[in-house]
Amino acid sequence: MLKRARKAEYPAKVRKKIHSRDHESCFFCSSDYHTEYACGGLQVMHIVPRSQGGLGVEQNGVLGCAGHHALMDNGNKGLRTEMIGMLEDYMKRKYPGWSRESVTYRKYDF
Repeated sequence: MLKRARKAEYPAKVRKKIHSRDHESCFFCSSDYHTEYACGGLQVMHIVPRSQGGLGVEQNGVLGCAGHHALMDNGNKGLRTEMIGMLEDYMKRKYPGWSRESVTYRKYDF
């Protein structure tokens, strides 16, 4: 379990790349998406959550403000599915061939 937990963390080098790629701004605020929830500092959000084996890699992270991050993680406003879809589309544009499977931990790669 410890190995999986370590792979879910974003190393400093990866965080720096994500901040640079996303131009130091919240993905959702930049998209004018429900800006009434915008607040707080920037955080690196997992697209595939750690609880589902999401890795701490550049292709699984995007910048979000604290408000949008909480909105996506909590899902209590019914927007989570739409938000994840927006992030997946963004990753597919940035990284051709991107898939949820490519950023998910697998203990055994065959």
